[in-house]
Amino acid sequence: MRSPAPYFALVFNALIWGLSWWPFRQFQAAGLHPLWTTVLLYSVSMLVISLTAGRRAWREFLGTPALWLIMLAAGTTNTAFNWGVAMGDVVRVVLLFYLMPLWAVLLARVILKEHLTPLALARIALALSGAAAVLWPEQGGFPLPASLADWLGVLGGLTFAFNNVMLRREAARSPHARALAMFGGGVLVAGSAALAMAGAGLVPAPALPGWWWLLPVAAMALLFFLSNLALQYGASRLPANVTAIVMLVEVPAAALSALWLGGGALDLKTALGGLAILGAALLAALERRR
Repeated sequence: MRSPAPYFALVFNALIWGLSWWPFRQFQAAGLHPLWTTVLLYSVSMLVISLTAGRRAWREFLGTPALWLIMLAAGTTNTAFNWGVAMGDVVRVVLLFYLMPLWAVLLARVILKEHLTPLALARIALALSGAAAVLWPEQGGFPLPASLADWLGVLGGLTFAFNNVMLRREAARSPHARALAMFGGGVLVAGSAALAMAGAGLVPAPALPGWWWLLPVAAMALLFFLSNLALQYGASRLPANVTAIVMLVEVPAAALSALWLGGGALDLKTALGGLAILGAALLAALERRR
């Protein structure tokens, strides 16, 4: 009988990400923009990985250009998602982020030379119809992202799909080198965006009411680090299709918490679009199983 521990690990990871929007908003209200929060969170993880991995992992990371692409993709993913859920409608941002099965099909075709199967075409159609329903303007018109938060959700899903495709291509690389790339991306991309926007006066300098605010920041950094370890543990012990399905727990966790705490809204078209997007993700899992 298979141990339930990998399942619990993946659910823990999905819950941390699904509920992360709330602390990001609390930090923002206290004076710490989501971009600065992301830098702090991933700096702690980078420090831990650097201390445990040693110079060998750093040499592998610095000597492998493909890992630099993973760094940029992972950093853009985390920056876009964290910023998007902190400023926009959480339900819309998370659903648009989960358009990644659509991007994964197209990127796998270009990068991995995978063929377009009937199931792949079906999930493209489902994902596009779901996105159209979520984005359809009430006044009519073409369904396009209506806010910066919407665009961040789409961008985060696109770069997450690219990150996953690249991780598959670079599966032979050591876990520590891949972790350095992913955590380093969060520091580099979020830090660069924060500095650029702060210089333009669009993002305030990091500030908190008192030193005690560093305690919840440190606690969240620990949770993010543990959630990454949980993902590595669960994903390495379960089939990829099972991992993909369990990770969908993030969507209801984010949606229900946002509806309960006032972080988002859910109307009929968004609900129908969300079901289509989740259906595309389930099809992706079924295709992996085949």
